[in-house]
Amino acid sequence: MYSALKAPSFLRPTSRPASPVLTPVQEPAMGIDRTPRPLSKLSLSNFRRSSPSPAPASALMTVTQDGSYTEVLSLKFSEAVSKALAQPSGPGAPHELLNGRRPIPAGRGRALGALLASEVKASRENPPLYRALLRTLHRPLSVLLSNLSSDLLPLLSSPAFLSPLTPTPQNPQSNATQLHALGFAAVAGELLETFDGLRLGLETDMRGDGLKNIREGLVSVVKRVVDPLMNGIKNELLPLVTALEMPANSPQSTKGTRSPVPHPSIMTMQGLMPVYSRALARYAVASIAENTLASLLISLVWRGLVALSNRPAPVASPPGSPVLSGNNTVKPQDKRNGSKFTPPATPPSSRFTLKLPPSRPPTPPGAAIPRSATVAADARALYDLLATLPRPAADKESTRIAREAVDEAFEALSALTALLEAVQAFMTAGRGRAGGPEPASFAELAADLEILTTDLLLIALPVLLRVLAPATDPAHEHTVAEMLGLSDDEYRKGCLSGFGRAEECALAVGQRVLDVLRADARAAESAGASGVQKENMGLLLKWLGAQVAVAAAAEH
Repeated sequence: MYSALKAPSFLRPTSRPASPVLTPVQEPAMGIDRTPRPLSKLSLSNFRRSSPSPAPASALMTVTQDGSYTEVLSLKFSEAVSKALAQPSGPGAPHELLNGRRPIPAGRGRALGALLASEVKASRENPPLYRALLRTLHRPLSVLLSNLSSDLLPLLSSPAFLSPLTPTPQNPQSNATQLHALGFAAVAGELLETFDGLRLGLETDMRGDGLKNIREGLVSVVKRVVDPLMNGIKNELLPLVTALEMPANSPQSTKGTRSPVPHPSIMTMQGLMPVYSRALARYAVASIAENTLASLLISLVWRGLVALSNRPAPVASPPGSPVLSGNNTVKPQDKRNGSKFTPPATPPSSRFTLKLPPSRPPTPPGAAIPRSATVAADARALYDLLATLPRPAADKESTRIAREAVDEAFEALSALTALLEAVQAFMTAGRGRAGGPEPASFAELAADLEILTTDLLLIALPVLLRVLAPATDPAHEHTVAEMLGLSDDEYRKGCLSGFGRAEECALAVGQRVLDVLRADARAAESAGASGVQKENMGLLLKWLGAQVAVAAAAEH
């Protein structure tokens, strides 16, 4: 029964032989120099592909927290500031010594600016470092600015700085006081060149990290020195240029020369311009000084334009009285034609000759009044003289606009010179001809007017009025101020104060003069004007109408 309940044989697990005893494997002994494998390393790590380890990120340059960088930088700039204002070594020229000291030589501010530029360029990629650098620069640059101001104060307040204010041909060099002041201004100006190149001090920083105050202080140093010296030259030249408006009264010459004599102002400026040119080149120590130079040049050119365009036409002088010889006598009547009651014993008439003095002293033989140079020749001479003066640099961004303005002013003076030469040729062709100028000369002037008078409406207008619409009385010319109902001073102060003001008033003045000329043309036609007068007036009206249309289009 019990055996029946046992599981059948096919359900019984088959017995298997016992596993043999494992014999331990003898591993080779580990060498002494072999590094044992770490126990924590998995055995499956041999089947993994090793990923490349990431490259270490370059750490950004940060400001040193202990302040060592800023301290070293501050010491470096303080030393550079001291070197910039240090007394130069070596003997100096006698005319430049002031209390035994030499002026600061050129290049000191440029060396300081080079150090500043190297540090700024190295830190601009890191804003925190850049702001820390600007804060560090405040102290040494403030010390530099303070020292410059304190050294300049006694120089600028000294009477020697303004005596003499301008160089002369007899004394072309600046005095010692001016040379020392220019040396300090050169340091500030050369440092300003670096500021301009790096665009420093132009931004408005509310936190005070920028260098705007330092920049303004350096500009003030340069202007306090340069402006009085340049204004002195300007005040010397402006009266000479203004005097070109009046024709020259040439003195009599003892020689029989007939060559044109330049205007007295031209002859005076011929001796002054070389001296002033060297002085202005010495004064232009910075971009701000070159802007002042541009203002001076534009003022001189504009004053020359106004003076030359408003010079009255020369009035023909009456012919001189005939030369009386010393033996001119008044003789009595011959006895053959005399009265019959004349006694025969009358002495010869030569004994009773009455010698009368001439009405005025006779002109010495061979004496001649030299011809004065024409207004066109004076304009050409003025252009050549002003062209010798230095101009602002054209390759600097800070002076590029000033240079363009100066070039435009000189182009206007050149255009006026060409206009005066064309008018002179037109008048010469018509002199002595009953019918006026030849048709070829008239056509040439008509063709050149549009080109020669571009943007010169108020300057060319008085020139063309004298030529194309002359007054019946040569002593009383038609003027633009008269047509406007203003005095000459009011017109010049209101409309001819500068290039910009003349451009603003061109439309209003041109339209008013055009209306007056049209009324005069109708009156002259009704009075029976000649054909030449009609042609001249027609040319003037056509030119002025075109200029007014251009001014109106530009304004709108």
